[in-house]
Amino acid sequence: MSKPDDNDDHPLETVLFNPNATLNLTGGVKPPIVNSLLQRYDQLVQHPRMSWTVHQGLTKRLGQGGQGVVYLSERRGADGFTLPLAIKVFSPERYESPQAYEHSMLRVARVAARVAQIQQDNLLDVHDFVDRHRIRLMVMEWIDGYDLSYLFSNDLLLAIEAKVSRRRWENLNSVVVTSGPVHPRLKPGIAVAILRDCLAALAALHREGIVHGDIKPSNVMLKRTGAAKIIDIGSAFEIQQPPNVRSCTPRYAAPEVLEGGLSTPRSDLASLGYMLIEMLSGRPAFMPHLTFQELMEAKLQIGNRLQHLLPNEVSCNELLMNFCRRLVTADPMRRFPDAEAADLVQDGAAAFHRQLAKSDLASEYDNEIRLWLDELSEVTGDHN
Repeated sequence: MSKPDDNDDHPLETVLFNPNATLNLTGGVKPPIVNSLLQRYDQLVQHPRMSWTVHQGLTKRLGQGGQGVVYLSERRGADGFTLPLAIKVFSPERYESPQAYEHSMLRVARVAARVAQIQQDNLLDVHDFVDRHRIRLMVMEWIDGYDLSYLFSNDLLLAIEAKVSRRRWENLNSVVVTSGPVHPRLKPGIAVAILRDCLAALAALHREGIVHGDIKPSNVMLKRTGAAKIIDIGSAFEIQQPPNVRSCTPRYAAPEVLEGGLSTPRSDLASLGYMLIEMLSGRPAFMPHLTFQELMEAKLQIGNRLQHLLPNEVSCNELLMNFCRRLVTADPMRRFPDAEAADLVQDGAAAFHRQLAKSDLASEYDNEIRLWLDELSEVTGDHN
């Protein structure tokens, strides 16, 4: 009950209090609502269909590949609201006809719609798929961070060494990143932490019956938060509806994919294994400019070459070596059955992290990556 007031027309009015509602606690008197504005509000919420014009510009080119170009964009809303986004413009150049392009885009749109609903933290967020003058565009989240291929830079590592204190540099070398034979290599705990984030993203895709199809360093982003995120789903497809023509990056494709065979979740694991070897060793798992036959032979024999590819701190660890071998073995049926198993089974990635913890060698991996990327942004001048 409200307190009676001599000037109140309703001295005994009952007031209902909703503890879950958002309340104005300024203590002021509720202002009168302009009738016309209230009418517009009522009209808006009572009609199920709404539309408005969205203006987005292509601000900066972020990357280019066989499927098209990715730009930084910005969505502008009311009252000064802005949201950075990434837009991938799919090129029709590699298609034999407009009909072939549109047929392929139907597949991409269907997969993008399913990925958009997965909402897994280590997987790209898709916002929209747009037809602009018959050219398709995918609107995606903009990720504040760096892709792994960018981080494989000796110049960046030298720049960080010149920037940080000697004590911090020694800590970086022992916990996060150090020099390698071709490019910087990641320390085992950090490399496996990144791999486990990728496995979580792939597990979400695989549970939905989707194969990513193009796992490689440039398609894995490290966010400023320290988490890894798989991006670029342009090559992804539904296992039950594989495309007639598939795209891949040969150096990171499983041997059965290169031979034109069936591409499965186990094929994604082989690609991820090649990437792990590159992170751990500081050099490509397969050298560039190999012929097709040379590349195939190298993939078939990579399990036998791991002892020579990987540094001593990796090759001396039986658990980690067996994990690498099982990811990249040429026979798909000898790999882990799926990404979730690769992380959680007895000899999986999580077991290696538990081993480090028992030996008191574990770190707060996300935080170590976050600090490293903060230092990297300082030396590159990239603060946004």
